[in-house]
Order: sequence, then structure tokens, then C-alpha cells
Amino acid sequence: MDSDAPADQVVEIWTDGGCKPNPGPGGWAAIMRFKGSVRELSGAAAETTNNRMELTAAAEALEALKRPCTIILHTDSEYLKNGITRWHTGWVRKNWRNAAGDPVKNMDLWRRILEAAKAHTIEWRWVRGHSGDKMNDRADELATAARRAIEG
Repeated sequence: MDSDAPADQVVEIWTDGGCKPNPGPGGWAAIMRFKGSVRELSGAAAETTNNRMELTAAAEALEALKRPCTIILHTDSEYLKNGITRWHTGWVRKNWRNAAGDPVKNMDLWRRILEAAKAHTIEWRWVRGHSGDKMNDRADELATAARRAIEG
């Protein structure tokens, strides 16, 4: 991490999202840990995509922070990690158009994330999903439960 923040001053966040089928009903979740305290957030949407739920989880977590923080955000979404660390500068430069010249998908959520991220120093870490990372697995459980709660 570029920051010199001591480990006990870092907010760790794990996010996950998904839907079944894709597109279809979806859920998202974020787990936030700071100085031993843990906060879990989750929600759902009746008609959505996996990518939208992954982005929503990150946006909701960042928007929940009350002051500027040093953050390590763990995600199993390569779409989220690559979008925020590699692709978004080109999209912005091209007026929110992708390499093919088409409008960027999920632009509303990308803008939410970028706006919420401005106040923070964030290290974005990709983790392999469903590979035994306990916090990633917990985020998946929360997102799945949120999705199931709206399926009726």
C-alpha cells in the first residue's frame, strides 16, 4: 500500500455481489472491519446483473464511511478491480465511452464509486472467489441471503 498508515488505522472491506440467473434477482454485501469492529451491509435488486451487484457493494461500502480513511478493499470481481484501477481513466477521457466507442456499461455505478473514493486512499485487492477466504465467503453468504430474501 502506498500509505504509511499503521495497520490499526486501516479500514478493511470485503465486497461481493451476484445474481441468479444473470440477469435476474441479485444481492450485494460488504463487510467493513476497523480496529476489531465489524459492520456488515447488504441489499438486493429484483432485476440486475452480477456486475451491477459487485459495483453496488463497493459503492455502498465507500459511501458508508464518515471520514477520509486508508482502505484495503478486497473483491473477487476482476471487473471491479480492473475498472477502478485500469479502465476508468480512459473512459473518463473518452467521455464515458469504451474502446469500441460505445457508452460504458454501469456508468452510474462507476461514477458513484469514483465520487465516494475521492476522499480516501484505497488499495484495491483481487481475491479468488470461493477459495477459502473467510471474509470473502461471508460476503458471498450475505449477498446470497439478500438475493434470496427478495425472490419470494
